[in-house]
Formats: sequence, C-alpha cells, structure tokens
Amino acid sequence: MRLLPLAWPIFVEHLLHMSVGAIGTFMVSHISDDAVAALGTANQVVAMCLLLFGIISLGASVVVTHHLGAHDTAGAHRIARSAIAVNGWIGLAFSVVVMVLAAPLLQALQLSPRLMAYAEPFLTIMGATLVLEAMNLAISSVLRAHGLTREPMLVAIGQNIFTLLGNCILLYGWFGMPRMGVMGVAISTVAGRLLACVVMWALLHYRVRLQMHWRDWVSLRWSTLTRIMHIGLPAALEQVGWYSAFMVVTAFTARMGAEQLATQTYAMQLVWVVVLCSVAIGAATEIIVGHMVGAGAFDQAYKQLLRSLRLGIAIALVVAVGVAVFAKPLVRLFTHDEAIIAACATLMYMGIVLEPGRVFNLVVINSLRATGDARYPVLMGISSFVLVFALGGWFFGTYLGWGLPGVWLAMICDEWFRGLMMYRRWKRRRWLKYARRTYRAVKAVA
Repeated sequence: MRLLPLAWPIFVEHLLHMSVGAIGTFMVSHISDDAVAALGTANQVVAMCLLLFGIISLGASVVVTHHLGAHDTAGAHRIARSAIAVNGWIGLAFSVVVMVLAAPLLQALQLSPRLMAYAEPFLTIMGATLVLEAMNLAISSVLRAHGLTREPMLVAIGQNIFTLLGNCILLYGWFGMPRMGVMGVAISTVAGRLLACVVMWALLHYRVRLQMHWRDWVSLRWSTLTRIMHIGLPAALEQVGWYSAFMVVTAFTARMGAEQLATQTYAMQLVWVVVLCSVAIGAATEIIVGHMVGAGAFDQAYKQLLRSLRLGIAIALVVAVGVAVFAKPLVRLFTHDEAIIAACATLMYMGIVLEPGRVFNLVVINSLRATGDARYPVLMGISSFVLVFALGGWFFGTYLGWGLPGVWLAMICDEWFRGLMMYRRWKRRRWLKYARRTYRAVKAVA
C-alpha cells in the first residue's frame, strides 16, 4: 500500500461532507435565518450520535488491518461482521430514541417554540434513519481497512449530488414539485443516506467478498467487542476532549464580542482545509501501519510513520502558506468588514506555525492507535486540552487581554506540546510492546 493513493480519496471524501453541509446551510438560508438556526441545533444532536457510532468504526478499522496484515482474511471478516452488527443495533436504538424524544431533546438545548416548528419535524425524520448512517460508517471503515479508500469517496460524491439535487427539487419546487421547505431537506438527506447504504452493502459484497448472515446479528462475541473498544473508545474520548475544550475556548471568545466570534468562525472555516490534508495523511498512515503491525513488520512501521510525518508537514506548510497569502480575498467572500478580514489574515499567518504541530498529532496519534497504544494519546490529550488549550486560552486571551490571537497562541502551544510528546513516544518506541502484544493476539486467534 502507498500513502498518497490511500490519502487523497479520504481528503476528497471529508471535503465533500464539509462543503455539502455549507451548501445546504446556504440553501436553507433562503427560507429564513430561523430555519438555519433550527437546523444547526438539530444537527448537533445528529453529530453527537455520529460521534458515538464512530467508536465502533474507528476500532474496527484498526483491528481489521491487523488481521489483514497477518493474512487472516477470515479473522478480518469476523471482526467486520461484529462491527457492522453492533453499529447496526446501536444505530437502531438511537433511531428510536431520537425519533420519539425529538421534542424533549431540542427543548433541552433551549430551542424557542418558533424554532421548534422547523427543528422538531427535521430531527424526527433524520433520527429515524440514524441506523443507516451507523451501518454506513461501519462498512466504510471496513472498506478503508482493505485499502479501498476510493470506493467510499465515490459513494460520498454520488450521495452528495443526489442530496443536493433533492434539496433543489423539494426546497425550491423544481419540476413542479411542491415547496416543502425544511421537510424537503430532511427527506432528500434521508433518501441520500438510503441510496448510500444500498451501494455500501453492494461494495461490501462484491469488493470485500463479505456477506452478513442472520446469526451475525444475534451472536456477538465479547472478546471481539473488547478488542474493538480498546481502540475505538480512547479515540472517541480524545475527540470529545478536543471538542469540549474548543467549546470552552469559544465561550471565552464569545465574551470578547460578536466581532471576535465572527472572526473565529470564518478563520476556522479556512483552517479546516489545511486540517483535512493532515487528517487524510493520518488516516492513510494508520491503515498502512496497522497492516505492518499485523504482519510483525515493526521496523517498517516505525520508518513509515517518519516518512508520513515529513510528507504531512510539507503539505501542511504549503497549504497553510497559501491560505495565509489569500486569506483576505477568501474572507471577503463571507464578509466586507475590514476589521474581521484583517484579523482573519493575522490568524492565518499564525496558522503557519500551528498546522505543523497539528500534523504531529493527527499522524502520530493515528499510528500509535494502529499499534495498539491507544490509551497514552487520550490521557496526554485530555491533560493538555484542560491545562494548555482551555486554561491557556483564558490566560492569554482574557486575562492578558490579547484577544483572539491569544486564544490561537494557546491552541499553538497545545498542538505542539501534544505533538512533540507523541513524537517522543514514537521515537523511543514505547509503542513496541503494544504492537508485539497485538501481533501475538492476532496470531493466537488466526
């Protein structure tokens, strides 16, 4: 397996998901600002469910690569079946809960009755099909573990085109269809999910040669789930930790004023393009390292991470410099406030220092996870999120009065501190004992 052929489809897939969300928000904005706010709140519930579905998907992807590296196809299929079945049952449970309790969930988010008129029917329909998204995530992780990263990308392209066309038809009343507003967006999104799920099942059958039987849905091995959760749960906790710290820092930013909060929002939209490059490199490296660990090629895995890291830093620097240089014209696409535009440009130049540090985390942490060393990144991460990111954001941004650049300075310190600690652990080969333990476990069940 080669890095770039694995990485670029992952980048495109993530970019499509981001862009289609932004386009959908833009389309709904033609209804009203209330509709945008309502859908944004409802999608927070959906996003939290997807994060929980990712626990099984992340863990299954790594464990499947271990068995494939050991040439144990039967074992890889056994893990894949368990992951799909578990995510299917979890998705079904959340579908029922969100569909039935849509109104109380939205009320808990302090949604006003005016916004509830938009959000409740939308969340009810979206919640009913969470089971499809849960299975899609599990199947997609299995495909990637087999090195099939282009297939999920192509499915994402088809799903997004289908959903956007459905939005146009049901939102704007194309081809004589009634204008259904927010309900039309929900229906087209659900139809896109259903189409993607059908295609994913077909790919699983024809590309991976894996079939699910009725007993796979009722006969679940605890030992298999334990191995999946050992990788997936720490990975999910790390993501939750970062998002929690970011929400705290966003609250600090909101106290600085609406202009600062708008600047932060626009800046994050620009910086995500750079982040996705590193996410793709990290995900592709995880697949390769996982195969190497399963094959017992520990020295090759060590060298692969270093090669990926050099490439990831080079790409992140090039893209970060490009975004910084063109920051002002890019931000002018969203706003004409010159103060916000100038502040965003400053943050993007700070991003040139920030992004290489982020590469260390996104690439090295994925590789540590692929070796079985999953707990260290989350323990170190949560400590840094609290003491460096959140506390530093308050100290530099609020206490010292440096504003948003102070918040970003804390973000830089957090990314570089965690990144260097992860790199130190890799260089000292502290992960090797976990890799050997993983290798022995795979051989024992193969």
